[in-house]
Amino acid sequence: MNICQIQKIIFLCLTFSNIFISPSDARSLHRAKIVFSNKINHSNNFIDNSLILNSEIFKYDQLFASSENIKNLSSEIKQKETYNDTITSVANEIYIESKVQSETNNILYAQGEVIVKFEGNILKADSVVYNKKTKLAKAEGEIQININNQIFHADMVEYDFIKKKGKFVNVKGLINAESIISDFDFKSNSIFENLLSTTLRIQKDNVVFTPGKVTNWIFSTNNLKVNKNQWSSKKAFLTNDLLLTNQVKLQFNELKIYPNKERLKFKSKINYLILQDRVIIPFWLGDRTILKKSRNSNSYDSAFEFENKWNIGYDKLNKDGYFIGRKLDSIKINNDLFLKLEPQFFLERTLKGKTKSFVKKKYSLNSPRVERNIALSDYFGLNSSILGKIQNWDLKITKELNSFDLDKFANAFRTRAELSKEINFFNTTFVNRIFGAYRERIWNGSIGESEIHKAYGWQLDKTNLWKNGSVEKNQIITFGLGNYKAEGLTNSDFVESYKGSISYQLNQKIPLYEKVIDSLYIDKSFEYIPEPIKQGIFIDSKIFINYNLYKNGNSQKYLGVGVGPEIVIGSFKKDFFDYTRIKVLPSYIFKSGNSIFKFDQVSEKFTVDLNFDQHLIGPWLIETQGTLNLSKDSNDYGEFIYSRIGINFKKRSYSLGIFYQPHDQAGGINFSLNGFK
Repeated sequence: MNICQIQKIIFLCLTFSNIFISPSDARSLHRAKIVFSNKINHSNNFIDNSLILNSEIFKYDQLFASSENIKNLSSEIKQKETYNDTITSVANEIYIESKVQSETNNILYAQGEVIVKFEGNILKADSVVYNKKTKLAKAEGEIQININNQIFHADMVEYDFIKKKGKFVNVKGLINAESIISDFDFKSNSIFENLLSTTLRIQKDNVVFTPGKVTNWIFSTNNLKVNKNQWSSKKAFLTNDLLLTNQVKLQFNELKIYPNKERLKFKSKINYLILQDRVIIPFWLGDRTILKKSRNSNSYDSAFEFENKWNIGYDKLNKDGYFIGRKLDSIKINNDLFLKLEPQFFLERTLKGKTKSFVKKKYSLNSPRVERNIALSDYFGLNSSILGKIQNWDLKITKELNSFDLDKFANAFRTRAELSKEINFFNTTFVNRIFGAYRERIWNGSIGESEIHKAYGWQLDKTNLWKNGSVEKNQIITFGLGNYKAEGLTNSDFVESYKGSISYQLNQKIPLYEKVIDSLYIDKSFEYIPEPIKQGIFIDSKIFINYNLYKNGNSQKYLGVGVGPEIVIGSFKKDFFDYTRIKVLPSYIFKSGNSIFKFDQVSEKFTVDLNFDQHLIGPWLIETQGTLNLSKDSNDYGEFIYSRIGINFKKRSYSLGIFYQPHDQAGGINFSLNGFK
């Protein structure tokens, strides 16, 4: 909300001082016209409430006042001693209502449930005072401002229209991050809704989980100052916990906000992530900008997207072990494209003084990796991405640089680019993709890590999720055609060939017994989880069919089937062992032919997917998953060809955990916030 918009709301709420109507006319008419004028100054003029309830509302240029009628009305109204009436006025698209309106010595007074409506936006207060001479406005009491999806409460609002300065005391707001810019654009075509009798609450008693995004935030501060085009607060708080417990909040120090028609710019000093009011983690916001969404873009940078800026990870193959990364603020390329950068410091490589992530100097990229000495340029790396829209295509480019040594550049650099958009095909929606890749890593079961040296091509795919009665289904259909240069199946030499592929996969979850969930809404009793747990006994099944065609008539085709039980017990609401999940899914593949590449060769015919999750105590949860190779003709028979173990600290509003993947010697720390509405 910029300064002009503040002025519009307060000025239009306060400058219409009086409404005049002849008592004799009111008695003779079933409907009365409400007439008012700012040019007439008269104190203590009030209208009987019965006249307002059935009154017609007219535009300002249609209204007029007779001075003779006003004189006759004045003496009668001054004798009134109780002012329990309602006064309503309208001009253009401004609607004002209060129990009492009066004016004395150029000071306007509105008291008793003062309500102002403007293009669907609402301001409500116990009392409003406006000095016409000094242009100073003051609202007090239980102040509420509704601006489309944004809700603000305050105890006091004061604003000087001449100096363009003001302050808000004890502010609390419910902010919708997705629409905050559009909601503050009063020129938008808002639909007027009568919310006169509705007082929207910021704190919720029940909320619903919104997976994958945090849209709604509660903002609070003791004192918010306005100075021309700058809003500032010494200390302000944001939380995604709409139930307002102490689970998580973000404290911003010396916060400054610069509103603009197309964006909101933020600045602050050192800030704190506060968990349970006990654990305090510092972080830096720097300069951040919320940009208004482009008409044809779903991507935009948001100061409310508080992803984990610091990245602590483990990658033995490419980074020699532990590393630390720091995500920088997004860089706007244009309205629809953004560049994201993450410089990295390779801690373990630096401490060892050697690296085993590269081949010998001047050797081919598919040669064995050897131990090499390092220089200062090997201490650092860079991950980056470009995300956004080009015309009606979604663009995603990811790049990884594991050394700044120019001699190692070809060996240290990896990238993948993809353009995608939805199209209608066979009367249904598919995603059309065009891709390119250089040195892409692929993990392929018992074969291990394989590398695609370069590739480009086209892919058409569709994913469906639906329920047939109580059965959950997930269907994936994929068509692909591309040219690949990758490691050959029988050795590490690069082989080049086209590849055409068709694949189909259907996953199902069939409940044998499922405990009924009364409601998806949760309250404060859900301390550890953001949504109710689906408890029961299920049968999981999958069917997958694939056909790959390569040069010289080579092909690989297979049919796979899998079926197994899944048991989920416990609500994760008690303090000890209140949640257990066990899943066992054996799969068998009927296969014909072989790939000419390593990265897509099917080597295991019989595997078992295993999942075991166990609540321990309080918020602590162990999550494990793996794929066990039971193909007797495999060299890795009886071993896990994929595995992951994680220990998580789970709360309704956030999750903090550490994980490790033994199969590819990678791991890291993850932190996420949960969204609600």
